Amino acid sequence: GATVITNLLSAVPYVGDTLVQWIWGGFSVDNATLTRFFAFHFLFPFVIAAVTVLHLLFLHETGSNNPAGLNSDADKISFHPYFSYKDLLGFVILLMSLTSLALFSPNLLGDPENFTPANPLVTPPHIKPEWYFLFAYAIL
Repeated sequence: GATVITNLLSAVPYVGDTLVQWIWGGFSVDNATLTRFFAFHFLFPFVIAAVTVLHLLFLHETGSNNPAGLNSDADKISFHPYFSYKDLLGFVILLMSLTSLALFSPNLLGDPENFTPANPLVTPPHIKPEWYFLFAYAIL
């Protein structure tokens, strides 16, 4: 998986091979590659969250685009406390419902096959991906 995807970068003219070796951390996929990919997968959501907060900050400061050129200051109400309390209430309700689901009925959404003891010599005949990957599995 990692070898095929990172080798796609070798198609970049002049710097492709150097770029692939830099991403790998050596001349082949190794422990350094795994460490780099793990760090990337851990840090990337925080980068996305920071960029989202920055975007909301700029949007709050300058406002959104108004192509009609009409003055809409009369229609504005402040975000806090009107909308922030609604968002906080929705977050708390969602968090409490998910927490109660995880604490009181942890196996409700699980696959019954998870309780079958593993046998490396027998492959189950009904292997299928989880429901959120079924659309891609149907393409095959």
